[in-house]
Parts: sequence; C-alpha cells; structure tokens
Amino acid sequence: MWRSVVFGMILWGSQGCSSVADFLGSAADPSDTNEIIIEIPKGTTAGSLGGILAKAGVIDSADNFKNYIRLTKKGSCLKAGKFSVSRSMSADKILETVCGVPLANDKPFTIVEGWRIREIDAALAQKGWIQKGEYSALANDPSQFSAPFPLPKDNLEGYLYPETFMVDAEKFDAKKFIQRQLDMLAKEFYTHYKAEIDKSGRTFEEILIVASLLEREEPKPQNRDVVAGIIWKRLDNNWALGIDATSHYNLEDWNDRKGLLRNLRDKSDPYNTRIKKGLPPTPIGSPSLPSLYAALHPESSDWWYYLHDKNQNFHGAKNAAGHEANRRKYNVY
Repeated sequence: MWRSVVFGMILWGSQGCSSVADFLGSAADPSDTNEIIIEIPKGTTAGSLGGILAKAGVIDSADNFKNYIRLTKKGSCLKAGKFSVSRSMSADKILETVCGVPLANDKPFTIVEGWRIREIDAALAQKGWIQKGEYSALANDPSQFSAPFPLPKDNLEGYLYPETFMVDAEKFDAKKFIQRQLDMLAKEFYTHYKAEIDKSGRTFEEILIVASLLEREEPKPQNRDVVAGIIWKRLDNNWALGIDATSHYNLEDWNDRKGLLRNLRDKSDPYNTRIKKGLPPTPIGSPSLPSLYAALHPESSDWWYYLHDKNQNFHGAKNAAGHEANRRKYNVY
C-alpha cells in the first residue's frame, strides 16, 4: 500500500518528487550522532545498500532507502570498504560518505621503549601479522634500508624507534615498517640534533648505545642526563662501565636471573661490561627520545658510581667507599 502511495506521489511532478525524496531520505534520528561502522562488500549495488544500512541500525527502512535511490538515481559510485556513519545522517549524506574514501584498516601497535629486536618480532608474531622470525631476519640485514645517518653492518638493534604506530593489520609489511622506524628516528632525533651530534665528538652509534643503556639503567627520565655523564666519564677514563643490563642482552628472557648470573661470570661475553672496557658491541634495545637526548646532553657531576634503592631513587657516589656505603645504607647488592 505504501509503495503505491509513494509512486502515486511521484506522478505529481517535479515538486512532488522533491518532497517525496526529502521524506524518504530524511535521517532516522537527527539527534543520534553515535558512530556506526559499516562494511560494504565488493560488488554491492545501490539497491542492496539499504539492507546493509538497516541491518546495522543506521536506517529504519531498507525499502525507503531503496526507493530514494530509484527516485534520485544516486548511488552509482559506491566503494567497497568500511565507513563511519550515524543515524543522524540523511540518505544523501550517507551516500556521500560511502562514495568517499573508506576508513583505513589501521590499528595501533606500540614498540615499548627498551625492547630488543626479538621482543618486537615476538609481539608482531603474536598479533598474527608476521611469521615468527620474519622481522628479526630483516632487522639483521641493514643493507636493505636507508637513512640519513650511518647504518650498522650487522643489525639494526637500537635504531628501531619505539613509538605507537598505526599499521594496516591486513596488509602488514615488516620491511616497510622497519623503514618507518628508521624514518621516525631521523625525524624525531637525528635531523633535529644533527649539528649537536656532529659537534659532540661522539659517533651517532655511540650515542645510540649509551641511550640504550640509559633506557635500562635509569627508570626516571629526569635523572638520565646525570647517569649519562657518569657513563661517558667512565668511558673517557678507560673504566669498565659495570652495567649489568648489558649482560641481560643475549638472554632469551630478559629477566632470566640464572642466565644473568651465568653471563656475569662469562669473561668471553662482549656484552659483559663488568669485565670488558668500553661500550658493548651494539645498543641493547630501542632507546626513547628522553634517553637519546640525555646521551647527547650529559650532565657533569662529581659522581663516578651510582645505584638505585628499592623505590628506584638514584644515589650517586664520588668513590668506591661511598658506593659501598650506599649499598649498605639502601641494602642494594
């Protein structure tokens, strides 16, 4: 009965057509602006779009929408994909939306500050976006990538900027993702501070390594410039760094206590900075911007030693005797 009335009204002329179209294309609820994500499959026709919208609750009547399409002859530009619509939209606005650019399938993925290549690989594999080992294999071949700074020959440990990235989960490309991380390191740190890096007397790699140590050594960013000063001072005076975090680096599980004790006794381990003087061969993880900044802007102090109490508060000492006194005072061994 309703369809007969509608098409009877259409015969009234252009003014009647306009009135009917306005009625059929009106919003289901002008006050309801809540987002509704709809997905339009490939091959969907304008005539079948009403059913998708009605099922999602965007409109109340698939028939009314279909008649609107017939009356206005719109909807020939539909695109497949996901779109954001609401019940406050008129039929015309809905059509404008679904004829536009679909929503990206991007999802957030966070690289935690301090993560090693292996942790990034494991997190991506857990998401199901890569095969286990795929990211690591690429990160261990720097020759495939480009950057405005010198890239290491063996692997990109420490060069893989930690940040929350929006990624296309359905078309994830590990190689392109690594290049994005390198580009982000250039954008956020290297390009901005290049003049200071060049004047620092340190190589970019050395700064990255020290920044990675700071990431693991000092939990409070505001103290990292002081710790950086101690690290550089020890290096410049040919002292062993004595940083236990470096002996965690080759462990499958960073918190493997037995493995750490074994590595601390291993005189052949190049990452054992209790025994080996100088920096470890590579960064020990991905440093954050505060750590990078602190490594480039160390603060001078009288301290040569430091430790952290159970509340992660920093305590420096001028000499070995003062360091031992701090150990006893704060029960740190």
